[in-house]
Amino acid sequence: MNKKVVAMVLGTSLMLNAGALAFAATNLEEIKAYLNHDLKVKVDGKPVQLQDEQGKVVEPITYEGNTYLPVRAIANALGVGVDYDSSSSTVLLGVKAEGVAVSTEKFDNTYLSKDKNDTTYKGTDYKEVLINKESAGSFILSPNKKYSKLSLQVAALGKDIESIEIKDTDSFATLKKESVSINDGLKTIEVDIAGYKDIYVNIETKSGGGFLIPLTSSTYK
Repeated sequence: MNKKVVAMVLGTSLMLNAGALAFAATNLEEIKAYLNHDLKVKVDGKPVQLQDEQGKVVEPITYEGNTYLPVRAIANALGVGVDYDSSSSTVLLGVKAEGVAVSTEKFDNTYLSKDKNDTTYKGTDYKEVLINKESAGSFILSPNKKYSKLSLQVAALGKDIESIEIKDTDSFATLKKESVSINDGLKTIEVDIAGYKDIYVNIETKSGGGFLIPLTSSTYK
């Protein structure tokens, strides 16, 4: 699906919450724009009606030749989570995670996929994942001594994961070793990584089994 829609912030067109956007008035600039009643939106080829949280129809806005779409309505149409952090005046799209997403730091991208068929697990699209559907695998993450804890989310695919072993690449000392069953769903493995530059992750599965690791909800703290 082509998701190259313009979902930019335009004053109150965010439609997130009128109160949430009432931050310092000096940050707002008055402009002259137009409601574009003629513009239609389709998702995966199907027409959608843009609506706010109360179910009220909202319209795109045209300003200086660009079209701006209400971000909450677009996020809902695409099935993407949306929230607003008033403390930092930040719109949050996608999976919310406490900490810094693993995807923001250097990592081995051998098993990286952004294909929605791979990134969607139990109804949630994690956008970026490390995935190997039918065999074991290993990869390296690089927290670069910036963080004290790794919260790695892991799901077994097809068969149980017999072991997931997390090691320091320099000393090869084992920092954590656990198993993950199909019934665990998405399991979070907490690992102390203070002082470690690179982390080696080795996954052993039962024959024919695989693994999935969301990079957006696996975090460093």
